[in-house]
Amino acid sequence: MTVESTAARKTTRRSSGAKRTSSAAGAKKAPAAQGAEPELVQLLTPEGERVQHPDYDIDLSAEELRGLYRDMVLTRRFDAEATSLQRQGELGLWASLLGQEAAQIGSGRALRDDDYVFPTYREHGVAWVRGVDPTNLLGMFRGVNHGGWDPNSNNFHLYTIVIGSQTLHATGYAMGIAKDGADSAVIAYFGDGASSQGDVNEAFTFSAVYNAPVVFFCQNNQWAISEPTEKQTRVPLYQRARGFGFPGVRVDGNDVLACLAVTRSALERARRGEGPTLVEAFTYRMGAHTTSDDPTKYRRDEEREAWEAKDPILRLKAYLEREGHADEAFFEALEAESEALGKRVREGVRTMPDPDDMAIFENVYADGHALVDEERAQFAAYQASFADGEVK
Repeated sequence: MTVESTAARKTTRRSSGAKRTSSAAGAKKAPAAQGAEPELVQLLTPEGERVQHPDYDIDLSAEELRGLYRDMVLTRRFDAEATSLQRQGELGLWASLLGQEAAQIGSGRALRDDDYVFPTYREHGVAWVRGVDPTNLLGMFRGVNHGGWDPNSNNFHLYTIVIGSQTLHATGYAMGIAKDGADSAVIAYFGDGASSQGDVNEAFTFSAVYNAPVVFFCQNNQWAISEPTEKQTRVPLYQRARGFGFPGVRVDGNDVLACLAVTRSALERARRGEGPTLVEAFTYRMGAHTTSDDPTKYRRDEEREAWEAKDPILRLKAYLEREGHADEAFFEALEAESEALGKRVREGVRTMPDPDDMAIFENVYADGHALVDEERAQFAAYQASFADGEVK
């Protein structure tokens, strides 16, 4: 079963069951339904069989393949631990990436050290390959900091909660490095829901006009919280790029090899001065939008079950085993490493120190500000008014 056929059947079922608001609306079909299914780049089938593509292909060593598998397994283990910590009251919220490991690891491994990443709040896999300590990702969700890492240390910007705004930041940064003559590229991550935001479309316009070396990587996980993709667009998302004057490509977001190949090609194109590219990673959000969400309210179990058969980790494991690139000892060692990571993250979160009460006044202005100084003094006096911890 292909990704395209599953998506087509899913869209047909939804469309037939949807309430028509008018006869005109009911009679009009989406352009995407009026012809062949959108092309999708795939190098590894859901069954773990290697296939070729005329425009995108890669030749990886057994060690590199095992590295991609390790990245996905450890990222999923970290993500599961974070979800458990939230359920135990250790985190206020968590946005899981379950099911999107291939899209993030594949695209993340396509980056060079001097490339710059602008994430949303779900790019835990990209953070992993950029060398950001997983524990640092959790400080914001625990409420003890606003990020926890120096963006310039790993060329990985802080998580962005405001939907879509990071695409403008990425475009501006890309325009800047182009003017500096730097031989590097920028990648901006966002979801299918963010594609409806004005900021994203403005970023498309600026990047095209100024030929900015930026790759827009959209993880289309089918659901913008409870809103399906077909409620947001009349055409496949990657085709939107054409209207702004740059190319778009749809890739199997559950195929780590295809995501690596397509993103690497887009980044190389950006470095050659050929401008932006929109990559739509066609994937699926296996879990809830965040831990405050209940996906059973708006989607069927059958839908998730169909995508479970396309699990990105299982398909690469099948390929490794079929080709003899990994043995049982490798998988056992990785399992032990996975459990050790979960334990380290769990202990790290529970021992995070509370922030300094006065830290909220730091870094508001680069050179200080009289009003902030006054507010700091007032707050310090207020704190000092409590004797022996008694609230007055």
